[in-house]
Amino acid sequence: MNIRQSEIEVANFKYWQRRTLYSIMLGYGTYYFVRQNFSCAVPAICLDLNINKSDIGWAMSIGAVCYGVGKFLFGLIGDKFPARYVLSIGLALSGLMNIFIGFSSYLALIILFVALNQCTQAMGNPPCAKMLANWYGKNEIGGKWGLWNMAAHIGGALSVLLNSHLVVSYGWHHVFQIPGLIAIAISIIVFNRLRDTPKSLGFKSIEETDKCTLDNPKNEKLTIVEIAKLVLMNKMLWLVAFASLFVYVNKMVFFNWGPTLLQEARGSSILGAGTLMVIFDIAGVFGGLWIGTLSDRWFNGMRAAFPCICMLVTGIMMSIFRYCTSGSLFIIGLCIAILGASMTGPMVLIGVLATEVSSKKASGSAAGFTGTLGYLGTALAGVGAGKLATDYGWHSVMLATVGTAFCAALLFGILWFKQHQQVNNDE
Repeated sequence: MNIRQSEIEVANFKYWQRRTLYSIMLGYGTYYFVRQNFSCAVPAICLDLNINKSDIGWAMSIGAVCYGVGKFLFGLIGDKFPARYVLSIGLALSGLMNIFIGFSSYLALIILFVALNQCTQAMGNPPCAKMLANWYGKNEIGGKWGLWNMAAHIGGALSVLLNSHLVVSYGWHHVFQIPGLIAIAISIIVFNRLRDTPKSLGFKSIEETDKCTLDNPKNEKLTIVEIAKLVLMNKMLWLVAFASLFVYVNKMVFFNWGPTLLQEARGSSILGAGTLMVIFDIAGVFGGLWIGTLSDRWFNGMRAAFPCICMLVTGIMMSIFRYCTSGSLFIIGLCIAILGASMTGPMVLIGVLATEVSSKKASGSAAGFTGTLGYLGTALAGVGAGKLATDYGWHSVMLATVGTAFCAALLFGILWFKQHQQVNNDE
């Protein structure tokens, strides 16, 4: 191959890297568009159907369990089948479930379709993790993971902006119907733009391109059962997964209950709460990107240092936010901005850590497995936060998030120590 041909191949490879990245960003961002809309509709649903926060919390928790289990199952499926099929079909089905929610007027039906929606939502993260691991090397995957994670916050922010206005102007049913139609349309575009691996287009694998360690050849033709065993027997991955559980408790309290908490505990209007949640999401975009990029360059491969520090900051900021008064708008906004960044950084790096401590052939399953435990945390944030808020008030919910933030920091600290030992042994 002459120099000109080599340059053309490199340029083509870079083009497909960019195309893959923006396509999974579009797809994953749209997943959040038909996911965060539920939190915007919660106050209106409770008022319209005359149900309390504990009742609607069951919809969140049952959905979270479905999502968590689904992430691992679809991670296994995604490691055996083309990732673009899993990602696109899941998005179309999620759009359809949202349309069904929009036509429901009974709590039982809402819980059913929320649960089914969360099952289809579970098809979003694992195939994206797999494609990132296939298209980007170790020295840039943290930054690209953070960039991809921006899509979740952009999708979430757009969802809050649109649906805050939809619920005020047209009612909560439209909060699900309109985003559902958009999701189905985007799923077709995403399917057209994506390809699973460099080899499927005639390029070398990312390991060969970056001259890094190749995956174990024995892992090339693993069955689903063998992939599951490879994941479940990984002690380091279990440590990441339990840390993920505590991180998700914190994030999902704000994700699911943020608008309601701000209205009831801080006296915000519907639009005011929506604006504050947009601040939370925007801060998350930049926090995830910044922390993901820095993790590629600092601490000499000890990536767990960043989520450890972030969760310590989260615990401190939640302690401050707990004592804010309704008139302290600047401090409330500042706390929410810092929390958006400090909660999102660990969520970005959980996926990176999961793929780094596992085989590349099980990268989707590893990300899905950590997500499974993470969404057990989401289940606690749903019905647990709803029950605490109903029985003891929002201050008890915020106190619980302080405790879980410090638990997450402790587990990431242990992982940081183990990475430090590993780096020293390699030297």
